[in-house]
Parts: sequence; C-alpha cells; structure tokens
Amino acid sequence: MFHPEGNLPEGEEAVLNLLAARLARESSISKDQAGELIKRIGTDWNSLLNEAHFLKELEGRLAQE
Repeated sequence: MFHPEGNLPEGEEAVLNLLAARLARESSISKDQAGELIKRIGTDWNSLLNEAHFLKELEGRLAQE
C-alpha cells in the first residue's frame, strides 16, 4: 500500500498498514486516504487525527454544494 518499490521492511509496512486501518476506523475516512495522510504527515497520531477530521469535514462541505 505505501511503498510499491518495496523499500520498507515487511514489518514496518505492516505497522503502517495497521496505523492506516486504525486512522480510517477512528476518523471515518477510507484506508487509502489514511495511507496518503501517513505518507504526507508521518506517524504523529495527533497530527494524523487532526488532518483526517479536517479532510472529513471538507468532504462533507463539498458534498453539500
């Protein structure tokens, strides 16, 4: 999901996949969106949650238009 070239060890990729799944579950975004946020922001949980909630709110506003 995160590194198609396979430059992360398998264990690290598994951890990032678990983090993406947790972020998706707790913030109601897709797992793909969560993975993209992790790529851009890193693994800081508070930052990820803030951005995920912002993304979800933005999607809601755009859907209303």
